[in-house]
Amino acid sequence: MSGLWKPGRRVVPVAPSRRAVLRGLGGVALALPFMESLAPRAGAAAGPRYAVFVRQANGCSQEDYGEPEGFWPSGGPGALTTAGLAADTGRVLSDLAPWASRLLALRGINFAFAGNGCGHSGGGNQVLTAAAVSADPAGADSLALGESIDNFIARQYPDKNGGEPLTLYTGPRGGYLEEVLSYRGSMQLRAAEDDPWNAYQRMVGLPDGGFDANLDDRRTALNGVILEQLDGLLRSPKLSGSDRLRLEAHVDAVRDFETLSCLLSDEEEQAMMLASGQGTLNDNRVTFAKWHMDLIALAFACDYARAATLQIGDGNDSTEYTVEGQRLPSYHFVSHRIYADGDEGDPIKGAWEMHQGIDRLFASMFDHLLTRLEEHGVLERSVAVWCNDLANGPSHSYTNVPYILAGEAGGALAAGRFHDFGGVTNNKLFNTIATAVGVTGADGGPVEDFGDPSLEGGLLDALLV
Repeated sequence: MSGLWKPGRRVVPVAPSRRAVLRGLGGVALALPFMESLAPRAGAAAGPRYAVFVRQANGCSQEDYGEPEGFWPSGGPGALTTAGLAADTGRVLSDLAPWASRLLALRGINFAFAGNGCGHSGGGNQVLTAAAVSADPAGADSLALGESIDNFIARQYPDKNGGEPLTLYTGPRGGYLEEVLSYRGSMQLRAAEDDPWNAYQRMVGLPDGGFDANLDDRRTALNGVILEQLDGLLRSPKLSGSDRLRLEAHVDAVRDFETLSCLLSDEEEQAMMLASGQGTLNDNRVTFAKWHMDLIALAFACDYARAATLQIGDGNDSTEYTVEGQRLPSYHFVSHRIYADGDEGDPIKGAWEMHQGIDRLFASMFDHLLTRLEEHGVLERSVAVWCNDLANGPSHSYTNVPYILAGEAGGALAAGRFHDFGGVTNNKLFNTIATAVGVTGADGGPVEDFGDPSLEGGLLDALLV
């Protein structure tokens, strides 16, 4: 893979170079370097924290109906290592081997409620909400009876994108199901932006398609304020000698920038603009998904939004993906293993291998997101989640639904592990993610009651430092 991060022991110099600090800023004037003498706990990274959720449809190539296991690491729960994953070539997660020490692979997480007439809609209703499914409307029109975790996190920060998550989509329009992912509240499904160019223009304040530097101007104005605060912090008697060196380098970096760029390059803008409106095409599905990921990384680097979602494919994703040069049948057909959306049809020869190939394609897109977050200097303070609204292909079940996490959430997550939670409901995962990114419960403690009130609350403590 082509990211900046490489596996191995991390060495932190006592006095970081100016170049390292500038790259670490990633466009965010407010982010501070980690300072051991002022940290609330060992290993915590200073600065805001972010959460992004990327959704795949139709389950994954895990063991099902007599089919072999092709997704989870073969060694079972335990530590994840780059060498171990890389050697596990028969499993999908081997493709994320370079990120092993920053991954959390979570098996044994279930949806709590049955669907209501459509397994795809019911799964989409629950994948980020842990909420029950509506009785009316039902079927493909069913809705979640609660808000989604991206909304819950984003609304804690009303000054960031108006307290809204960045909500993105790549897929066809006018089909059986479209958006299924992000909810403002009970039965309040949020529309998602399907065109990266439109999303970018809104993000940088360009409703009419012109160019300006609104976000750059905002960052420039902040520089004066933050320099005042940093100078005050430098006078703190609590600072250790090494912390003082880190902070001085940070102050110098802020002074070096008259503006901290929150814009794409001219080449990236041109490519998005020329392809605008073409995201519904099968052949553009992956390209548009990656552009959306670029925008998410940019949004976090500029502290534009604290949470984001990206839905790849419509509700029962019928994209004809191209894998290793071969254009595959409808992904939904592949997930059923037959040339049909229902229960009867001619078998697709090699459908399991096709499904695993699509899983690997999604792993490569997730790798792209992690690379972009790392390049912008925000992966350490983020949690990126690759999720699915079903568990398996043929069974389309809600048991053992895969969630793959990456990033340290500012040092809150104990990454580098494969866990099997044996059937806990996904509300506990969302409590844990919200807590990791700095959201607190009504009592000021951890979030423990997200999701349907009938569910047992609490955290997945094994995920936290």
